[in-house]
Amino acid sequence: MKAAVYREAGKPLVLENLPDPEPGPDEVIIKVHRCGICGTDLHMTEGHAWQFSTGTVPGHEYAGEVVEVGSSVTGLRKGDLITALPSTGCGHCEACYSGNLALCHNAPGVMGGYAELMRIPVSVAVRLPGTLSAADGALIEPLAVGLYGVRVSQIQPGDRVLVLGAGSVALCTIYWAKRLGAGRIVAMSRSARRGAGVLDMGGDGFVQYGENEIGEVVEALGGQPDIVFECVGNPGFIMKGIEHVRPLGRVISMGFCTSPDPLVPALAGFKGVSLQFPVGYSLKDFHHVADVMDAGHVDPKILISSVVALDDLPAVFEGLRGPNNETKVQVAPGPASTPAGKSV
Repeated sequence: MKAAVYREAGKPLVLENLPDPEPGPDEVIIKVHRCGICGTDLHMTEGHAWQFSTGTVPGHEYAGEVVEVGSSVTGLRKGDLITALPSTGCGHCEACYSGNLALCHNAPGVMGGYAELMRIPVSVAVRLPGTLSAADGALIEPLAVGLYGVRVSQIQPGDRVLVLGAGSVALCTIYWAKRLGAGRIVAMSRSARRGAGVLDMGGDGFVQYGENEIGEVVEALGGQPDIVFECVGNPGFIMKGIEHVRPLGRVISMGFCTSPDPLVPALAGFKGVSLQFPVGYSLKDFHHVADVMDAGHVDPKILISSVVALDDLPAVFEGLRGPNNETKVQVAPGPASTPAGKSV
């Protein structure tokens, strides 16, 4: 099979031919139809303290068709379209007891969506409802990130919410904040172009960063935010969240910054700010996301800004490290690319 492999920090992914995977008794093999490019993949290939191991095939936002079934598998069959929780668990640690397998460090992950084929343990597989496509299925993971973060925030009905950023994590957070009871929701980003996506996913307003941003946010929300979701992942944005949030408010860091990020504890302390760092999700979250997508309240495919072939992935991946106009890029097998705005 063809795969995009991480070989060295700061260097492009390398397209290689690897042996086709074979299923164990409790595993299936999928032909990957779609895999989203995540900001975490970019962070973990840049040379910071948190890095993929050499030889890793990244990609954890995937969906595909079952093409081989292990000898003990009974719940899935060839032709099924599935996604999967990209983590397994040891079953004996606090993370596993909580159901958040992403925080278990004693068991391997289920990653490798930047390839033509993947091996999936059936214990974390999620069969997609018949109404969902592979493009939908590859959005379940980022939507589950947003669901978990909003749930951890203990959002209350009518809470005023500020979301820093307007990329895919931010838009998924807006999606769930609206469904879990938020009052007004405002997103803030550098680019006014992203304002339409904010409104499409349930936001009520959009503000650009600038000298008057605190006043503009207060005006748009009708007061200081009760909760600030930091969804950028760059140094300085947790501090920005602390500056914006109301006294005794909450700042939820979802950007997964992998670099040192300075802040002023005294400022947070004198405001009584609570700071949380939610990472992960549960298998139940994946099933819930699939059910909500199946109900059709909003079409999350509006997140997808372009679709690229596996052959184009290394160059596109590098391009995403700098300024760009993408929201969610998905990788698909085959030679053709789909520009932004086209059918996915």
